[in-house]
Amino acid sequence: MSLVIVGAASAGRMEEAVAAFEAAGFRRIQELDGAGDADLVLGVCGGGAELLREADRRGINYWLVHDGEDDRHEGGTFQRAHHRIDAARRRSELAQHLRSRERPLVTCLAFGYKNGAPADAALVFDARFLDNPYWELELRDLSGRDPAVAEFVLKQPAAAHFLDDVQRMVSDLVPLYEEKGMKHVVVAFGCSGGRHRSVALAAELARRLREQEGIDVDFVTRDID
Repeated sequence: MSLVIVGAASAGRMEEAVAAFEAAGFRRIQELDGAGDADLVLGVCGGGAELLREADRRGINYWLVHDGEDDRHEGGTFQRAHHRIDAARRRSELAQHLRSRERPLVTCLAFGYKNGAPADAALVFDARFLDNPYWELELRDLSGRDPAVAEFVLKQPAAAHFLDDVQRMVSDLVPLYEEKGMKHVVVAFGCSGGRHRSVALAAELARRLREQEGIDVDFVTRDID
């Protein structure tokens, strides 16, 4: 079973997003108590901060999606989203991607501390100990997806040692999470803005993990397009 919570700044936008998940085979529920064995989608408006806190309190595993612009709600779906989407094509692709699966899925997530850490990540790593590409004028406007930024980050000896340790930890822990019924494991890397260091590290970990057998891997940049 996969539970997706979808938020948006307006009720109309939320309904469009939920409809895309229903078209992909998800069953819509109206409240957390509606959970069951199927792939489920629950739509919320107004930030949904209280509902998210309740889901966390109950230990419910879910994917959090925000459709559209920032709704300015503290602790709400935009601020905490695993995925932010803004087009019909992305809704359809994401709905198919988040269906329940036989193999565990590891999401390597990059985020910025200025927008808050993801509350439901299994593992959160702070990348701010690394030299920051932001202070290099030729790199400032790029992101960790760009080869020049990735090279700047990954060539630092501390980054290589750090990633080796994280990879070993994730490889050891994923089977243990799977034994507890957790098919989705989020490994989050944070830096100041979520644009440079965290993106380069999350992308590199995703590349490494894709070479392992028996798991699916996703790479998500929460705070940049």
